[in-house]
Amino acid sequence: MTGHAPSAGPGPVGADREPASATTETLLALAAQVAAALGPPARTLATAESCTGGLVGHVLTEVAGSSAWYEGGAVVYSDAVKRRVAGVPATLLEAHGAVSAEVADALARGIRERLGTDLGLSVTGIAGPSGATPTKPVGLVYVAVADATGCVVERHVWDGDRSANKRASAAAALRLLLARVA
Repeated sequence: MTGHAPSAGPGPVGADREPASATTETLLALAAQVAAALGPPARTLATAESCTGGLVGHVLTEVAGSSAWYEGGAVVYSDAVKRRVAGVPATLLEAHGAVSAEVADALARGIRERLGTDLGLSVTGIAGPSGATPTKPVGLVYVAVADATGCVVERHVWDGDRSANKRASAAAALRLLLARVA
């Protein structure tokens, strides 16, 4: 999905679940691939993470030399921080909720703009075990990558526990970033 196009919706609870099977080793390997893909010459990256709580930033900084291309990130867990730090409009949060394609898009674009980077990456979702609604199940996550040409957003619904869903979401975000910069 690109731009602010409306999402297809989360679908029924329990539908189209994906296995939440990413390991720490998987995340570290993806981070190394990101490092290779971003430079040289280095393209810079910033992250805005909600349900992953900084996990993407953590694995990126496990790569030696990441300071050449990773400017930094923010854990934008609350709606107030999404607004203040990444510039997500309150009206967007009210209309679509924090867990939406529209907010993932705004987070990626906002963190990119605010930190002055070539790329912005975002993750927003419901890691679980609580927080689900009738239309937004536990495991629902949106990841997004923004650059100068626009933004791409992916929707996933993981089947794991909280930790597994966080790892799977971080892996999905890194894979989307790799696809975007390829």
